[in-house]
Amino acid sequence: MIKKVTVPFFVLLLMCGVGCGESVPTVKIGFVAPLTGDQAPHGEDMLNAAQLAIQHAQAEGAVLPGYQLELVALDDQRNPTQAVSAAKKLVSDKAVMAAIGHLNSSCTMPASAIYYQAGLLNITPVSSNPQISQQGFSTFYRTCATDDLQGPAAARFAINALNARSIFIIDDMTTYGRGLADAYQRELEKLGGTVLGHEGLAQGDKDFVPLLTKIKSMNPDLVYFAGMFPEGALLIKQHFELGMNSQFMGGDGLYDPVLIELATPEAAEGVIITTIGVDVHQLETARAFVKEYEETYGPIGAYSAYTYEATKIAIWAIRQAGVMDRSAVLDAMKNLKDYPGLFGLQNFDEHGDSLIRDIGIFEVRDGTFVSIKSLRFE
Repeated sequence: MIKKVTVPFFVLLLMCGVGCGESVPTVKIGFVAPLTGDQAPHGEDMLNAAQLAIQHAQAEGAVLPGYQLELVALDDQRNPTQAVSAAKKLVSDKAVMAAIGHLNSSCTMPASAIYYQAGLLNITPVSSNPQISQQGFSTFYRTCATDDLQGPAAARFAINALNARSIFIIDDMTTYGRGLADAYQRELEKLGGTVLGHEGLAQGDKDFVPLLTKIKSMNPDLVYFAGMFPEGALLIKQHFELGMNSQFMGGDGLYDPVLIELATPEAAEGVIITTIGVDVHQLETARAFVKEYEETYGPIGAYSAYTYEATKIAIWAIRQAGVMDRSAVLDAMKNLKDYPGLFGLQNFDEHGDSLIRDIGIFEVRDGTFVSIKSLRFE
């Protein structure tokens, strides 16, 4: 069963013991992700984690003396135009001190410029295209690894562990998908792998039989897809139905239990997926978070932990600033050092990229994702 969001999509207002009818100033944190449409399962899991971070912040006391904490959740529908619109809405509200989001790199890329122009702290939990941080925006941070790490890690695993020598690459032509696929291809060719072809598909497409039939005639060792789970599930299912013998591999956009449900467990069996971090279940530092999240919302999502981390760090920066001032919040972020997060001590480089540079590798076994390897980049 596809998961349903457990909180409203519009504004999530979490009161800090404030009586009805009282007028209390608010400090707001924005959240933007796809909350409707085919990628909503990812967005819902992210929003649940942001909500949990807000609840924990309340338990720790007021973020700013005399202020209540409010999470403003907006839906970008995985559409860059909607993402920009949501970003403009957040920056226009002077009570918003940070923005958590977006999911898709193609949304974060243009939205990050809006946040920068307004001097608003922006922490993405998941947008992994490395070019976003190369824009030089002092407002931008991310709590996940980047695709210039994920792509090469996947290529090395394909060559060294899966013994793949001939590979066909597919991407979804988004900022994320094309960037990841290109990074994967560069490393494959460097390692001596043969790329039989590299083609794109559009998000929302459903019939991939003609493309897969062409690929089948080339008899590749492996088919690699850089994109999101709705298209990935259909590719996996149709790959299976065509009787293709090639290994199927994909990036972190496929890492959602809904992928297995849509593709069917039989078709998804043996699929290899990389993620922009290690299996959070294996981290002692994340044990309490995972337990509470899963008791409250069910199985943890691919990006839940990264969203919790991003939201908690934003709250930390607001606390450190001590005032309702965006520039003070940014100054606090610049001074962050060894933040005790879910993934260990969290630090960021001069571009806002996390220095926790881990890549996880999972295999679908008996209808679930099983962690089979972790890679750390120094």
